Amino acid sequence: MAEMKDIVLEYVREEYMEDEDEELNYDTPLISGGIVDSFSMVSLKRFLENKYNIQIPDEKATPEAFDTVNSIVALVQEYIK
Repeated sequence: MAEMKDIVLEYVREEYMEDEDEELNYDTPLISGGIVDSFSMVSLKRFLENKYNIQIPDEKATPEAFDTVNSIVALVQEYIK
């Protein structure tokens, strides 16, 4: 699980962070903190589905589920077989 958290954290840092020195951890608010917007959330969902060979139902891909790395990893783990 720690490896998955690091993969998601690194993806968010590389794709959505303009200031590389800005603090980012597993509990940093991504959507409510303005780091990830709704369009970016769709690309993050796609990345996760491709990376882990899963399908996340659209109704489960809520802003709350994608607001922190911890909540994203919890969601992904629901769909990994």
